[in-house]
Amino acid sequence: MADTDDGSAGERPDLLWELEDRQAKPVRPALTVARIADAAIELADADGMAAVSMQQVAGRLDVTKMALYRHVANKAELVAVMTESAIGAPPDLRKVPGSWRSRLQEWARQMRETWQRHPWLPEATVGQRPTGPREIGWTESAVAALDGTGLHGSERMDAVFLLSGHLRNTHSVAMAGTQPWTAERGLKPLVEAHADRFPALVAAGSTAKPSEDNGWEFGLHRILDGLALLIERRPSRE
Repeated sequence: MADTDDGSAGERPDLLWELEDRQAKPVRPALTVARIADAAIELADADGMAAVSMQQVAGRLDVTKMALYRHVANKAELVAVMTESAIGAPPDLRKVPGSWRSRLQEWARQMRETWQRHPWLPEATVGQRPTGPREIGWTESAVAALDGTGLHGSERMDAVFLLSGHLRNTHSVAMAGTQPWTAERGLKPLVEAHADRFPALVAAGSTAKPSEDNGWEFGLHRILDGLALLIERRPSRE
């Protein structure tokens, strides 16, 4: 706007009204791998891995699918960054008081809680795939918990593999529908009606207490009991 000779405003009465309309719009946050991972995790947490696609993630971030490809090359890479972000930093078990057993129990507890927060993790962590330092760090943490037990390297790795398998096998999503004789599936009366064919199940079921954790605690302690017996036979290095 040009100044008039006397310093008064020119003939632009709409200028001050246009000023409000011209205020800068909020700047959209930069698209990053971390933002992409967070959006994909939100989708998976809400609706499972089936809901995660490049198109759905792009829509959640209000960007084009091609914009995502500048950061993650494909769906496999997207799942990898989701997993690495969701699994979080591995626990520092050196701060856990007690023996190797206390440390492994804490490791298993924290891993189980992570999988409960993100029920899609078991599905995302199978098969040949890229793995990041956080995920590898969880394995490192558990293997290190067995230092000084007298177990050699492959035994420590196998012990962690066994614990991880137990975690996967008792995960609520993985276990859904795998016990058809339970009351929840409505087949318990049918099994009992054919007691001559399923006598062991009927006998066990008559005294069984409902398991709310799919045998998680029972199996965890039996695995640790077995490791304790093996460790007792080895010379301690602590």
